[in-house]
Amino acid sequence: MNKSPGRRSLAVVFMVTSIIAPFLGASEQPPEPKDSWTSIVRSSPYWVSQGVYQNITTIRRWVLKESGYCSDTDRHILFDMRGQFLGYIDDENSREATQERLNDTRRSLVASGRADNWASGGPDKTGYPFALACNQPHVNLGEAVARYLGTLPTELIWGTWDDLSFAAQDKPEPLHDALMYVYDARQQQQRNDLPATLPKYLAGQVLIESSGQQRAHSSANAKGILQLSPSALSDCQIKPANHWHRLAQIDCALRLTNQNARNLSEPFEQRFGHLPESKRDQLFSLLLVQAYHGGAGRVKALLEDDTLSRPAAYFASKHENFSAGDIAFGMIFHNLGRDRFGLASLYYVADVQLATEALCKTARLANTPFCE
Repeated sequence: MNKSPGRRSLAVVFMVTSIIAPFLGASEQPPEPKDSWTSIVRSSPYWVSQGVYQNITTIRRWVLKESGYCSDTDRHILFDMRGQFLGYIDDENSREATQERLNDTRRSLVASGRADNWASGGPDKTGYPFALACNQPHVNLGEAVARYLGTLPTELIWGTWDDLSFAAQDKPEPLHDALMYVYDARQQQQRNDLPATLPKYLAGQVLIESSGQQRAHSSANAKGILQLSPSALSDCQIKPANHWHRLAQIDCALRLTNQNARNLSEPFEQRFGHLPESKRDQLFSLLLVQAYHGGAGRVKALLEDDTLSRPAAYFASKHENFSAGDIAFGMIFHNLGRDRFGLASLYYVADVQLATEALCKTARLANTPFCE
């Protein structure tokens, strides 16, 4: 959709509907930008992470459902260090013009008192307040949930893998039942030591990684319902003929997650072992989701590296003031720009959370132990 050059609408919190112009007196100067967005992150106190998990999840919900301020996808949303929505712009006719307008809006948000600081951004440069495009690839959650729960007969599955045998050709069952079958089997064999909340998040990952499509294939050559990389498939000793096998994919993802759990368990317990059990399990599950996305080594550094673990140390001492999600996100937010941590790390976990919520709103799974 091309934008009219005269189209200049902007919305902000409290329903301000006209563009945020820098309402400055003739003698006032526009606020100067910070050198970089990372300097703003580094100077932000840890307490600003209160509510960040819910805030980022709300913003991502607008993207995934093309709702709220993303009901028109030709927009960019602006938000601050707390994930609080500050406003949106309608995109211009070119990427460069959109970036220019984003910077004008960032400056205006500071001038109007909506934001404390700003940093200019560019096509390959992050600015602050942060900006998120509404128009980006994402799964259709409705279709993904239907595929996962086997609403369509063509999506029901059966098969064997290793020592596992699920359903039958004349009586196939939903992908959800397959996931729970593999999880329960490996738990009974004591091959997994994972939080009770893990299956729910693994199901969410299936929806976000592939929309539950067996033949999903990324440009990076990740394959299958859990988008396993060639190295992961090799580690799980899955031969090429079985790369798309859904039971094999679930089994491999559980194996990798269990390996991540073993690597993270000791530093996690040292840092957060004193948290209430339910909160501790949820936090550990969220960190395992993050490890699946970005690697266990990087998550481990958030727990024990001299510099990267400082936010975790603060949240561990003040955990009563933060949800498990706030802690998981705060550990990353205050390390953005370090060790390749970016906003995409947060978006992935938020999307998985939204996928689990979609599943747990269905008649099939609502009010079941799976969703507790």
